[in-house]
Amino acid sequence: MIGLDATTLIAYEIEEHALHSSVRVGVRKVVADGETFGLSDQTVWEFLHIVTDARRFRDPLTMDDALERAARWSNAYEVTDLCPTGETRGWTLKWMKDYGLGRKRILDTALAAVFHTHGISRIATANRSDFECFGVFTFEQWALAEASRG
Repeated sequence: MIGLDATTLIAYEIEEHALHSSVRVGVRKVVADGETFGLSDQTVWEFLHIVTDARRFRDPLTMDDALERAARWSNAYEVTDLCPTGETRGWTLKWMKDYGLGRKRILDTALAAVFHTHGISRIATANRSDFECFGVFTFEQWALAEASRG
């Protein structure tokens, strides 16, 4: 299972996004290979927040369109819901302390902990740097932003 970060959903759904084409191809390949995705509520909420923001995109989605697309992802056969647990909280607190992370890293760390507690070691994200420090994840190359590739 591959963990979905909001950056991947955003790139998939927003045509003007620089990664739109590569993410669409990557997602289709994952599905064709019979693999699945893990999706957390946090990822969906961030997706809704960003794709409806007119300051970020020339043609943002309306909230109705964004809700429809979020529901389609949430209900897809290839997608499994990932819910936080007490273990997730424990990993989040541990990693925040161990890596000296501040308040701007809370949500990314919590998402990483959700993935980790569900046994996910592969993430589709355009922001590899949000998850690299934990040392337990690999990243889907088709989802990475050029600046993150190396």
